[in-house]
Amino acid sequence: MSDTAPAARTRGVRRALIVLPSLIVLTAVGVTTFIAASVQERHIRDDTAERVYDVAASLAELDDVRDTVASVSSVGTPERLADAAALTGATATLQPLADLIERTTGVFYVVITDDEGVRITHPASAQRGRQVETANASVLAGVPFLGTETGPSGSSLRAKVPVRDGETVVGMVAVGVLESSILSDRDDALGDLLPWALGALVIGTIASSLLAAAIERRFRRLDDLAAEQERTARTMVALREQAHEFGTRLHVLHGLISHGDTRDALTYISDALPGLTPREPSDSRLDASVVSASIEALRSEVSSLGARLEVRIDRDIAIDETVVLVLVNLCRNAAEAGATRVRCSLDLVGDVLHGSVDDDGPGIDPRDVEHAFTLGYTSKPDLTGTGRGIGLAVVRRAVTERGGEILVTRSAWGGTRFEFDMAAPR
Repeated sequence: MSDTAPAARTRGVRRALIVLPSLIVLTAVGVTTFIAASVQERHIRDDTAERVYDVAASLAELDDVRDTVASVSSVGTPERLADAAALTGATATLQPLADLIERTTGVFYVVITDDEGVRITHPASAQRGRQVETANASVLAGVPFLGTETGPSGSSLRAKVPVRDGETVVGMVAVGVLESSILSDRDDALGDLLPWALGALVIGTIASSLLAAAIERRFRRLDDLAAEQERTARTMVALREQAHEFGTRLHVLHGLISHGDTRDALTYISDALPGLTPREPSDSRLDASVVSASIEALRSEVSSLGARLEVRIDRDIAIDETVVLVLVNLCRNAAEAGATRVRCSLDLVGDVLHGSVDDDGPGIDPRDVEHAFTLGYTSKPDLTGTGRGIGLAVVRRAVTERGGEILVTRSAWGGTRFEFDMAAPR
């Protein structure tokens, strides 16, 4: 699970990096289009507001409008409003002007009222002679109005400007544009913007696809490189393990040659090298002289590392190269870790070998016991540059392949105690 989770996260990151350029393009184009549409709508609305207000203010300043509206200001009163018949003369004068303004300026309506807000002009004849329903008190009090209101024609953006006769407000001019017309203008503007947005989206998508393809190619090259590095690492590990095993054999040869046992050394070499005449394959046990030479060679190496080796192995116990490999690596590891005293013992109970290696070194942190047997783990500096952390991994593999197990505890001397059991050689 620990290996699967990082791999899944890596795949997720890779997919995100490949999709990210397209997401950036889509987001950028979408946000830009939205902002442009919002700005365009605001621009249309501001232009429309300015236009209706300018038209209303200009009409309110015309002499014909002021004189005509002033002439009917006394026709009605707040209690008795003027009707269409009473305003017929003023309507006949101002309605043609209102129609002309509507056609030339593009506004929806131009309404002129008297001082009670009764319509003198309106695009719909039925609305003439009726009081406006929307707010007009403030305008008739002399305060212009600009905003959106809903009247008989629907919701509209409108401007209302008072008509004055001198200092007296005698009526008002209302000019409006329907909100639906503003939305239609916005849609037209968006229709002009859409091809540019789609073009940007297409170009951005192509560019992001090319970028994603380049990223994917880069990932594939990295995958190939990682696979090559992994193969190289496995090869290096295999070579290091073979070097440990070869080192064990060199210990044996060193001991035999040091004792002048040339015949036994040659026999040992013939067993180890293909093409030479080996001993019978059914007998994998080492001769007593070979075992003795191996122990002496190990004792010499441990001594060179500043430690004293104590060995308790019954000479009648038959051991093979696997047992020698386990003992050599455990004793060498203890000496290299800083121990000054190392004790090695091996007993045979039935068909099972029970062995142990004790030292007085600094010991292994209990939190690192499980990691100690991991390939590549080491508490010692690698001064050779060839890699360390191989010995204990080799030991565990050797013991496990013989159906045994190895445990790590604290030695009575204060250091580390390795205990193992494994099937005896046959």
